[in-house]
Amino acid sequence: MGSVGTVTPQTMQFSEPLPLQSGKALAGYSLMYETYGTLNAERSNAVLVCHALNASHHVAGVHAGQPRSEGWWDNLVGPGKPLDTDRFFVIGINNLGSCFGSTGPRDVNPATGKPYGADFPVVTVEDWVEAQARLLDRLGITQLAAVIGGSLGGMQALGWTLQHPDRVRHCLAIATAPNLSAENIAFNEVARRAIVTDPDFHGGHFYEHGVVPKRGLRVARMIGHITYLSDDVMEKKFGRMLRAEAPDPTRPASYAYTTQDIEFQIESYLRYQGDKFSEYFDANTYLLITRALDYFDPARAHGGDLSAAFARARARFLVVSFTTDWRFSPARSREIVKALLDNRRDVSYAEIDAPHGHDAFLLDDARYHGVVRAYFERIAAEIGTAAPRLADLKLAV
Repeated sequence: MGSVGTVTPQTMQFSEPLPLQSGKALAGYSLMYETYGTLNAERSNAVLVCHALNASHHVAGVHAGQPRSEGWWDNLVGPGKPLDTDRFFVIGINNLGSCFGSTGPRDVNPATGKPYGADFPVVTVEDWVEAQARLLDRLGITQLAAVIGGSLGGMQALGWTLQHPDRVRHCLAIATAPNLSAENIAFNEVARRAIVTDPDFHGGHFYEHGVVPKRGLRVARMIGHITYLSDDVMEKKFGRMLRAEAPDPTRPASYAYTTQDIEFQIESYLRYQGDKFSEYFDANTYLLITRALDYFDPARAHGGDLSAAFARARARFLVVSFTTDWRFSPARSREIVKALLDNRRDVSYAEIDAPHGHDAFLLDDARYHGVVRAYFERIAAEIGTAAPRLADLKLAV
């Protein structure tokens, strides 16, 4: 198995307005994207990868001059990997509102000549799917062999099967949910409050003040990171370990620290993650994307009936969940599976016993990658890109 190597992001400009679910429209915009592999003559081997909250179009490979810039799903996408770029033409698109190249809050609002900031329109999963569809139109791809995503990316993958049912042959929805629970919305809201109450936020127009609400971003990331990991992983990785320079708990006299000092390894880890995040992620983007997560609910238009919502779907599905993922639990994936079965859709379900929590969809796990590989082998055989490498393509459910 190898890497796709050095990749170059591309930008596609759109001048025609994009109507949004909010009732507003984005007059002109650009989308940053990357592609890996080769589109076949029939244009039948295209796979769209949808990204999660803090990821981007950079799915695999590295950027020139940046040796530590591996794509966020580099372990899954590439030559000989589960999503094999020797067989499939893979596309990663950065969503509108992001801070990684597509039009977002940092960009200039043509109506004011200033950065959009808080004035950037609210975007939804449905809006992202429509923008992605326009880019695929430009590439001459009328139907996808598959759409795949994890977490928020999985919601987009599901959205594709509902908004463009005839354009998707297969959908791989990983570590996702048909909507957010109240607890999930609550976590997002606490993270948003941390940002908007930062004195440097300035109502979302902090660019004009030459500051960044880093304190709020740090706290938001720390909250998020706690929910991405399982209790078992935190215990194994950190437990109650103290930093080397922390006081000795067996000698009370050694406690010279204040309540604001970092004493435990888990504290140090969370602060490191928060600091790193605050250096590269945009605060307005965080608000936009977490709201898009909150709003996704295809059953809402059907009185809460998820089965009715999936009546439009025509794709075949692979749904994957992880036992220790308490933010997008297996029970939520099983809701999706039931709704699909109610509509007699072709669906395979794999529940992976993995200790990593929600982050498991990003990590190396032989069973998880084996399931994804087997499913793509099936698709490859179906479209004739190559003879299947595995003798048995059946999935263990």
